[in-house]
Amino acid sequence: MENIKSHFSYNKRQRNGIFFLLLIIILMQIFLFTVDFSSEQKKDVAKNEIIAFQKEVDSIRLAEVEKSKPKIYPFNPNYITDFKGYQLGMSIEEIDRLLAFRKKGLFVNSTKQFQKITKVNDSLLTVISVYFKFPDWVVLEKSNDTFKNVGKKDKITVVKDINRANAVDLKSIHGIGDKLAARIISYRTKLQGFSFNKQLYEVWYLDKGVADKVLKKFQVLTPPIINKININEASFKEVLAIVYLDYELTKKIFEYKDEVAEIQSIKELKKIEGFPLDKFDRIALYLQAK
Repeated sequence: MENIKSHFSYNKRQRNGIFFLLLIIILMQIFLFTVDFSSEQKKDVAKNEIIAFQKEVDSIRLAEVEKSKPKIYPFNPNYITDFKGYQLGMSIEEIDRLLAFRKKGLFVNSTKQFQKITKVNDSLLTVISVYFKFPDWVVLEKSNDTFKNVGKKDKITVVKDINRANAVDLKSIHGIGDKLAARIISYRTKLQGFSFNKQLYEVWYLDKGVADKVLKKFQVLTPPIINKININEASFKEVLAIVYLDYELTKKIFEYKDEVAEIQSIKELKKIEGFPLDKFDRIALYLQAK
């Protein structure tokens, strides 16, 4: 018992030391509980860095979304397909109205007419009409294709479609009689319709000066829908029937086809020795590989 008491017996100096130690411990505890050691500045810096990083991620994500969106280039609304119409945001009914209108052999010549035919709403029309690209000719359909006076002297000539012109229309051109008119129509039939204005110069015995006069009043306004021949399935006779191909060139085409087994692209025809490259765009109108 005396040994235990000896452990709790302190002199004045020792008691003062213990009291001072307890005082220091209490003060430290109060300091720890009352003082905030968290750094608000560090938190703010970290928060700002996170926000900046998130903005950068969002901008990259938006850029990728924009890249993934299909780009719209200027186009003639007369040739909108089901898929193209879907991309533009048109409904199935709106697309069908346009296609039904086109099946009649008619063409849309203005934004206003496009809306009248398809019945698209104003908001969609505003978005897509900026991409409409009509042919460079001016169609004035007033008083059944008459002339419109401008001032006292000038007149605007209505350019008509050469693919719809009949013999009477063509004979209105000075220098064209019955025979030339019939020859132009016959050649147009062989071509399944003029695809380029310059094809008019190919008409046999048609003087260039007269052809120039024709093109001032008649041009290709409605490109024809040509029935293309599959070069890999067509017979020699079918290919030879194309206006721009003669016997020798047709023979070379079939020899090339036998050599490669199957033509993958019409552009391969350019590899054939002696192929008329200047006529490729015309020949390609009538052929396809698949």
